[in-house]
Amino acid sequence: MFVAIGRRNHNEGTALSGILGVAAPFLIALGASWIGLRTWREPFNRASLIATWVITVFVGLLLRRLVFDRGIATSFIIVATITLGVLLGLGRLLSRKLSAKTSQ
Repeated sequence: MFVAIGRRNHNEGTALSGILGVAAPFLIALGASWIGLRTWREPFNRASLIATWVITVFVGLLLRRLVFDRGIATSFIIVATITLGVLLGLGRLLSRKLSAKTSQ
């Protein structure tokens, strides 16, 4: 959703291929960080969240530049870093709240 809004605001269209082209490097990096860190073992661990965030940003930007041949302007790096941190944090917070409710 975030990528679609960003592409629309930059007049880049909302075609699914364009959205996936922007999101793919970060989704790949996120998956790699989950596997590498084995996040499912302690999904609500703060250190795990921070490591996942850092790896997703760093590897995602590298993939975006080297594999997907897309630019990484400073403003993009800042927005991607903040957005991924917020979304990853909120996702874990919501998951924690939901798992606490289901275990009661």
